[in-house]
Amino acid sequence: MASHTTNSIFLKDLYGADEMRAVFDDMSLLQRWLDAEVALALSEAELGIIPPEAAAEIARKGRAELMDAARIKALIDQTVHPIVPLIRVFAAVCENGAGEYIHWGATTQDIMDTATVLQLKQATVIIERRMGELADALSSLARAHRDTVMAGRTHGQQALPITFGFKVAVWLAELQRHSERLTQCKPRVLVGQLSGAVGTLASLPDRGLEVQRRMMDTLGLGVPVITWHTSRDGYAEYSALLGMIAATLGKIAHEIILLQMTELWEVEEPFNEGKVGSSTMPHKRNPMLCEAIVALARLVMNLVPNALDSMVQEHERDWISDHMDWAYLPDLCIMTDGALVLTTRVIAGLSVHPERMAHNLNATNGLLLSEQIMLALGHAIGRQTAHDVVYECAMAAIDGTRTFREELLANPRVAAHLTPADLDSLLDPRGYTGLAGAFVDRVLAARE
Repeated sequence: MASHTTNSIFLKDLYGADEMRAVFDDMSLLQRWLDAEVALALSEAELGIIPPEAAAEIARKGRAELMDAARIKALIDQTVHPIVPLIRVFAAVCENGAGEYIHWGATTQDIMDTATVLQLKQATVIIERRMGELADALSSLARAHRDTVMAGRTHGQQALPITFGFKVAVWLAELQRHSERLTQCKPRVLVGQLSGAVGTLASLPDRGLEVQRRMMDTLGLGVPVITWHTSRDGYAEYSALLGMIAATLGKIAHEIILLQMTELWEVEEPFNEGKVGSSTMPHKRNPMLCEAIVALARLVMNLVPNALDSMVQEHERDWISDHMDWAYLPDLCIMTDGALVLTTRVIAGLSVHPERMAHNLNATNGLLLSEQIMLALGHAIGRQTAHDVVYECAMAAIDGTRTFREELLANPRVAAHLTPADLDSLLDPRGYTGLAGAFVDRVLAARE
């Protein structure tokens, strides 16, 4: 029975997806250990370091389903060591003494680090695909609402009109930058490990670099320029990037939560018949998916400091940090992937209410057009003076009984330069969205 939310039969799909869970399950980890050992043996055989027939047998038997996982677990309990038990069980499966050549010249961390990077490589393929799917959904939403006018808000207050497509395009551009960062970090992160006991490859002095190169070519990983046994900056960079991706997803979800507030109701996350918002209040349609996304984002962000902490290591080996890596990296990947899946679901099924956006634009009776009024008036009386005049009218409208338009018309310094028709035009929010549409077009064009 699972005891972690990412594997819970009840809650797991709010925390991750099966595809990513499979990357980090025990049998996958076992196979990645074996993949590293097999690639090492084949590379050494090519250079005459171990017998070719031994490497061939190691490759034939290097399959997780052939290993006695229960025996490996029992030996780990006994030895308090993960790879020595693997070698013993693996060697017992191999015939004709081939098992004696498993792990030749390597150290445990070589195998475990390489296996972890193989998992991260597989995880990255999934994350890149998820980000592409979310980007597609955001692109469609931005394009559909390129010109849907709504109130832009700063400090929680209505500020100036924008379009909903513009808001979505800001999210999309941020996601695209993360995609670029993910591509850029792969040569630094997806690097294997074969360094020997203290990183000097003393066990393979003559042909160690060639073994290393061939091993990594076989696995499709980068070749390290020097050992990174105690240099965990690759993990830290990758973790920080996942934290940034999660933070963006959390921001998007939180924004939808705010816009779904009863008083606004400008958008709503996907609703299906039978979805329940409350056990006591039958009317509630709570943003449950978005709340799950924000929770995942916070969990992922709070895991990132573990990666930074693991960079502080001792001498040429420190397994304290390795124990941390084995724990936080799977959770980081699973929860980030889970947040991507949920966010794509929300964006693809988001209900947008243009009529509510239009209604809310009138909530301040034109106050959110104060900048446009100020600039129009400023041409006649100066920008600073116009600011003071419009400020006076705005504050009077907020605290008094007359509308902003009425206060402007009653002010002689305004009336001397702006007619009622001028004010009607200037107070139309549809005429003051600036370059919102053009910016949407730029973001969408950047994806083509």
